[in-house]
Amino acid sequence: MGNLLKVLTCTDLEQGPNFFLDFENAQPSESEKAVYNQVNVVLKDAEGILDHLQSYRGAGHEIREAIQHATDEKLQEKAWAAVVPLVGKLKKFYEFSQRLEAALRGLLGALTSTPYSPTQHLEREQALAKQFAEILHFTLRFDELKMTNPAIQNDFSYYRRTLSRMRINNVPAEGENEVNNELANRMSLFYAEATPMLKTLSDATTKFVSENKNLPIENTTDCLSTMASVCRVMLETPEYRSRFTNEETVSFCLRVMVGVIILYDHVHPVGAFAKTSKIDMKGCIKVLKEQPPNSVEGLLNALRYTTKHLNDETTSKQIKTMLQ
Repeated sequence: MGNLLKVLTCTDLEQGPNFFLDFENAQPSESEKAVYNQVNVVLKDAEGILDHLQSYRGAGHEIREAIQHATDEKLQEKAWAAVVPLVGKLKKFYEFSQRLEAALRGLLGALTSTPYSPTQHLEREQALAKQFAEILHFTLRFDELKMTNPAIQNDFSYYRRTLSRMRINNVPAEGENEVNNELANRMSLFYAEATPMLKTLSDATTKFVSENKNLPIENTTDCLSTMASVCRVMLETPEYRSRFTNEETVSFCLRVMVGVIILYDHVHPVGAFAKTSKIDMKGCIKVLKEQPPNSVEGLLNALRYTTKHLNDETTSKQIKTMLQ
């Protein structure tokens, strides 16, 4: 419990429990190690995936040339040669989303199991809570990069159109073994999403709840709302925020807070914005609005456009106004 500092006594039950979660230094205990090591294998590849996505330039020039000069075989070959390795990268990103989904389900299993409450789990198993946070942090960073790179969908669409044409003409397609038709269909659905990684995680969380009927849905939603509450309190309390030794921890906390809000909103029957929600949405939005605007616009947009219940009638006008 050395990593754990009580920030506020839980007098305001609506706000939920508030404690300091040591995102910088939490280490796994013996009981956490099995799940921790499994998830760690996935997380150690996350930074490399983001680097590859950040450096993804696309084959826009080659594709335009090929389309404008449809009878020039050399330009067709040049475009195809440019697109095939890029689709190999897109396949790696998609496959990583599947690994991330499995890791998340493992963590949810550990953090929602009986006999402990979600709050007790997060207090006792800070290293697993940190990994859960790292998955959310990666997810929002991935989706921010994907949203600002239209080349991804353009390249993949061109690849599929060209592949289809080659099949009709019985032309052997180098690279088809890399992405067969069934995989191409699944990848197409993945990249058609504005925020594909977030969609993967919310689907995985919903599936986790529906497959574990013996587990009350509150175990999962309370885990998410507690995490949101913890992040908000750490960010809005100066003496606790000053405990962060790395300036990146602030943006890490912000992303995690937004990530768990979105997951909660997708999994909870009435969502994150209703009065009965265990997440203090006004407080969370206020914390976001207090940051430099250019650093949080993507996160505010994630709340505006990737949540499920923001536009419900049960959402207060004040919250809607705050997010305008």
